[in-house]
Formats: sequence, structure tokens, C-alpha cells
Amino acid sequence: MILTTTPTVENRTIIEYKGIVFGEVVSGVDFIKDFGASLRNIIGGRSSSYEGELMEARDRALKEMEQRARDRGADAVVGIDVDYEVLGQGNNMLMVIASGTAVRLD
Repeated sequence: MILTTTPTVENRTIIEYKGIVFGEVVSGVDFIKDFGASLRNIIGGRSSSYEGELMEARDRALKEMEQRARDRGADAVVGIDVDYEVLGQGNNMLMVIASGTAVRLD
């Protein structure tokens, strides 16, 4: 499966559009990660626990989107966009949405 942010795949022709596919992940950040991140906010520096959570959520969203494209008979997803939002009363939930157009290539 080819995944790309570009609208086409170099040296390949799109022969069929299978529709827009999404992968959504909503992930909670636990107390320990939240506490560590708040300390980093005070003293400065990067929050590796939040960064790890973000990378994991993004990977899961892309894999879910890829599987949905495969289920439609696609062999590529073009025009991929990844969006991030925070949710919840204390902004302690992370939502990652990956979207793109599932296609079949020559």
C-alpha cells in the first residue's frame, strides 16, 4: 500500500477512485504523563511522554486509514492529511484523524 500526501504517485496512473478514507484515534493521556509534562512546562524542555503518545496515535490513525482503503480494494491512498485536536474537560484526550483518497493504480 502506497501512502502519500501528494495528489498522485510518480510514474503511476490512477485508474479508479475508491472514495475518501479516514482513520480516527482518540487517546487519553494518563496522570503520570500529564504530571511529567506539567513539570516540563514549568522548567522547560521537551515532553518525550507526550511526543511518544502523539507518534503512537498518528501511527494507529494511519494504519486504520490504510486498512479501510485495503478493504475497498485500493492499493494506494493519495492526498493524505493528518489533523490533531485535544478534547475533554481538562484537554487530556488527544484526537488524531488521518484522511485521504483511496485509489487503484495501474
